[in-house]
Amino acid sequence: MTYERLVKRLALLFGLLWAVLAVHPWHFQDWVLENVLVLLALPLYIASYRCRLFSRLSWVLIFLFTCLHEVGAHYTYSEVPYNEWWRALTGRSFNEMFGWERNHFDRLVHFLYGLMLAYPFREIFLRIANARGFWGYFLPLDIIMSSSLLYELIEWLAAEVLGGDLGQAYLGTQGDIWDAHKDMALAAAGAVLSMLIIAFVNWRCQRDFAREWSESWRVKASGDSFAA
Repeated sequence: MTYERLVKRLALLFGLLWAVLAVHPWHFQDWVLENVLVLLALPLYIASYRCRLFSRLSWVLIFLFTCLHEVGAHYTYSEVPYNEWWRALTGRSFNEMFGWERNHFDRLVHFLYGLMLAYPFREIFLRIANARGFWGYFLPLDIIMSSSLLYELIEWLAAEVLGGDLGQAYLGTQGDIWDAHKDMALAAAGAVLSMLIIAFVNWRCQRDFAREWSESWRVKASGDSFAA
């Protein structure tokens, strides 16, 4: 499948999913807030497609993650009924199997944010910033962690401004005072795992892996060039 056909099919599938999940969301105002992120990202996706910034794999990862985000937006992240779906399929409670007392869909999505989107971020740093070696693995992790922090701050600000049930639905802490910390830690863990997998694959397949890693630590200009 060609690059253009793949991206267009993924866009069509996402549009269909978005239309289905836009029908009677559980909390309409929360759904609107969650979809603001999608609208803001849309121009960036279009620009990335036109300049072929991302690989096919990155587009698939972005598509999958955005679909999960839309599921969370439809039900709210703290109320996605995965436990009921699992019980309907197996007759057992998914949460009881692991001794969970809360809805963990939001935890899963934060982990997958790091796991799925660290690779597209890596491609940005490789193709635009020409990052190599260590920096090609560290910078995606850094952007995942910093963007997770920014998102948690936005959630907190939105909850303070909106207040009431809408603020609580958007925040989705489910009574856990460490919710934001755990979400950021899971995103970081997902990104670390993603970069470790990529580093292992490159170590096995890339002949100049060690040399590129070593050279990424070398100072590229003399100290005199930075003198005031």
